[in-house]
Amino acid sequence: MKSLLLIRHAKSSWADAGLSDFDRPLNERGKTDAPVMAQRLIDKQIQIDCFITSTAVRARETCNYFANAFKKTGGSLILKQELYLASPQLFNKCISEIDDAFTSVAVFAHNPGITDFANSLTNTRVDDMPTCSIFAIKIKEKSWKHFAKAEKEFWFFDFPKSVIGF
Repeated sequence: MKSLLLIRHAKSSWADAGLSDFDRPLNERGKTDAPVMAQRLIDKQIQIDCFITSTAVRARETCNYFANAFKKTGGSLILKQELYLASPQLFNKCISEIDDAFTSVAVFAHNPGITDFANSLTNTRVDDMPTCSIFAIKIKEKSWKHFAKAEKEFWFFDFPKSVIGF
Protein backbone atom coordinates (compact mmCIF):
# COMPACT_ATOMS: atom_id res chain seq x y z
CA MET A 1 0.00 0.00 0.00
CA LYS A 2 1.19 3.50 -0.88
CA SER A 3 0.05 6.90 0.35
CA LEU A 4 -0.10 10.19 -1.52
CA LEU A 5 -0.45 13.63 0.03
CA LEU A 6 -1.39 16.42 -2.35
CA ILE A 7 -0.38 19.75 -0.85
CA ARG A 8 -1.26 23.10 -2.34
CA HIS A 9 1.49 25.68 -1.85
CA ALA A 10 1.11 28.02 1.12
CA LYS A 11 -0.15 31.60 0.77
CA SER A 12 1.97 33.61 -1.63
CA SER A 13 2.88 37.26 -1.78
CA TRP A 14 1.48 39.75 -4.28
CA ALA A 15 3.62 42.60 -2.85
CA ASP A 16 5.88 42.92 -5.90
CA ALA A 17 3.71 43.54 -8.97
CA GLY A 18 6.81 43.19 -11.16
CA LEU A 19 7.30 39.51 -10.33
CA SER A 20 5.96 36.85 -12.64
CA ASP A 21 3.42 34.42 -11.20
CA PHE A 22 6.10 31.71 -11.24
CA ASP A 23 8.48 33.81 -9.12
CA ARG A 24 6.10 34.86 -6.34
CA PRO A 25 7.42 33.86 -2.89
CA LEU A 26 5.44 32.99 0.23
CA ASN A 27 3.99 35.82 2.27
CA GLU A 28 4.17 35.94 6.08
CA ARG A 29 1.01 33.84 6.50
CA GLY A 30 2.44 31.23 4.13
CA LYS A 31 5.68 31.13 6.11
CA THR A 32 3.62 30.49 9.24
CA ASP A 33 1.11 28.00 7.79
CA ALA A 34 3.62 25.66 6.11
CA PRO A 35 5.52 24.63 9.27
CA VAL A 36 2.25 24.36 11.22
CA MET A 37 0.76 21.98 8.64
CA ALA A 38 3.97 19.93 8.51
CA GLN A 39 3.89 19.64 12.30
CA ARG A 40 0.27 18.43 12.18
CA LEU A 41 1.43 15.52 10.03
CA ILE A 42 4.32 14.77 12.35
CA ASP A 43 2.00 14.91 15.38
CA LYS A 44 -0.25 12.31 13.67
CA GLN A 45 2.86 10.17 13.05
CA ILE A 46 2.45 10.35 9.29
CA GLN A 47 5.63 9.48 7.45
CA ILE A 48 6.74 11.05 4.15
CA ASP A 49 9.54 9.36 2.20
CA CYS A 50 9.65 11.66 -0.80
CA PHE A 51 8.81 15.29 -1.55
CA ILE A 52 7.98 16.26 -5.14
CA THR A 53 7.36 19.89 -5.97
CA SER A 54 6.59 22.29 -8.76
CA THR A 55 9.60 24.48 -9.46
CA ALA A 56 7.60 27.69 -8.87
CA VAL A 57 9.10 29.63 -5.96
CA ARG A 58 6.06 29.43 -3.63
CA ALA A 59 5.71 25.66 -4.13
CA ARG A 60 9.44 25.04 -3.55
CA GLU A 61 9.39 27.19 -0.41
CA THR A 62 6.36 25.30 0.94
CA CYS A 63 8.00 21.98 0.15
CA ASN A 64 11.19 23.07 1.91
CA TYR A 65 9.29 23.85 5.12
CA PHE A 66 7.79 20.35 5.08
CA ALA A 67 11.05 18.63 4.12
CA ASN A 68 12.92 20.47 6.90
CA ALA A 69 10.27 19.48 9.44
CA PHE A 70 10.65 15.85 8.36
CA LYS A 71 14.47 16.20 8.26
CA LYS A 72 14.62 15.12 4.60
CA THR A 73 17.15 16.27 2.01
CA GLY A 74 18.93 15.09 -1.11
CA GLY A 75 17.34 12.25 -3.06
CA SER A 76 14.01 12.51 -1.26
CA LEU A 77 13.44 16.00 -2.79
CA ILE A 78 12.42 16.05 -6.45
CA LEU A 79 11.74 19.16 -8.57
CA LYS A 80 9.22 18.79 -11.41
CA GLN A 81 8.74 21.85 -13.61
CA GLU A 82 5.70 20.24 -15.24
CA LEU A 83 3.77 20.48 -11.94
CA TYR A 84 3.49 24.25 -12.39
CA LEU A 85 -0.17 24.68 -13.41
CA ALA A 86 -0.39 20.95 -14.21
CA SER A 87 -3.45 19.15 -15.50
CA PRO A 88 -4.69 15.93 -13.85
CA GLN A 89 -3.04 14.02 -16.71
CA LEU A 90 0.35 15.55 -15.89
CA PHE A 91 -0.12 14.73 -12.20
CA ASN A 92 -0.79 11.10 -13.16
CA LYS A 93 2.33 11.04 -15.36
CA CYS A 94 4.55 12.49 -12.61
CA ILE A 95 3.21 10.06 -10.02
CA SER A 96 3.63 7.06 -12.31
CA GLU A 97 7.36 7.91 -12.51
CA ILE A 98 7.96 7.78 -8.74
CA ASP A 99 10.52 5.23 -7.57
CA ASP A 100 8.74 2.29 -5.93
CA ALA A 101 11.19 2.50 -3.00
CA PHE A 102 9.07 5.43 -1.77
CA THR A 103 5.93 4.42 0.13
CA SER A 104 4.54 7.80 1.17
CA VAL A 105 4.90 10.77 -1.16
CA ALA A 106 3.96 14.45 -0.83
CA VAL A 107 3.34 16.42 -4.03
CA PHE A 108 3.33 20.24 -3.89
CA ALA A 109 1.52 22.10 -6.65
CA HIS A 110 -1.05 24.74 -7.61
CA ASN A 111 -4.71 25.42 -8.22
CA PRO A 112 -6.77 24.81 -10.23
CA GLY A 113 -4.93 21.63 -11.24
CA ILE A 114 -4.34 20.21 -7.77
CA THR A 115 -8.04 20.53 -6.86
CA ASP A 116 -9.10 19.01 -10.18
CA PHE A 117 -6.65 16.14 -9.66
CA ALA A 118 -7.74 15.52 -6.05
CA ASN A 119 -11.37 15.40 -7.19
CA SER A 120 -10.53 12.81 -9.85
CA LEU A 121 -9.07 10.30 -7.40
CA THR A 122 -11.93 9.20 -5.10
CA ASN A 123 -15.59 9.95 -4.43
CA THR A 124 -14.56 12.62 -1.91
CA ARG A 125 -14.75 16.12 -3.38
CA VAL A 126 -13.41 19.51 -2.33
CA ASP A 127 -14.71 22.73 -3.85
CA ASP A 128 -11.32 24.36 -3.74
CA MET A 129 -8.10 23.34 -2.01
CA PRO A 130 -7.13 26.32 0.16
CA THR A 131 -3.50 27.35 0.37
CA CYS A 132 -1.38 24.83 2.31
CA SER A 133 -4.22 22.30 2.39
CA ILE A 134 -3.52 18.57 2.29
CA PHE A 135 -5.67 16.02 0.44
CA ALA A 136 -4.45 12.51 1.26
CA ILE A 137 -5.26 9.12 -0.18
CA LYS A 138 -4.15 5.52 0.23
CA ILE A 139 -3.38 3.51 -2.90
CA LYS A 140 -3.85 -0.24 -2.99
CA GLU A 141 -0.85 -0.89 -5.21
CA LYS A 142 2.81 -1.78 -4.83
CA SER A 143 4.06 0.16 -7.84
CA TRP A 144 3.56 3.84 -8.61
CA LYS A 145 3.58 3.05 -12.35
CA HIS A 146 0.09 1.55 -11.89
CA PHE A 147 -1.21 4.58 -9.98
CA ALA A 148 -3.72 5.80 -12.57
CA LYS A 149 -5.70 2.54 -12.55
CA ALA A 150 -5.06 1.55 -8.92
CA GLU A 151 -7.82 1.41 -6.33
CA LYS A 152 -7.66 4.55 -4.20
CA GLU A 153 -9.18 5.37 -0.83
CA PHE A 154 -9.70 8.83 0.67
CA TRP A 155 -7.60 9.22 3.84
CA PHE A 156 -8.04 12.81 5.08
CA PHE A 157 -8.30 16.47 4.15
CA ASP A 158 -6.82 19.23 6.30
CA PHE A 159 -6.11 22.92 5.89
CA PRO A 160 -4.65 25.73 8.05
CA LYS A 161 -7.96 27.27 9.14
CA SER A 162 -9.48 23.92 10.08
CA VAL A 163 -10.26 23.98 13.78
CA ILE A 164 -10.59 20.22 14.15
CA GLY A 165 -7.77 19.00 11.92
CA PHE A 166 -8.21 15.42 10.78
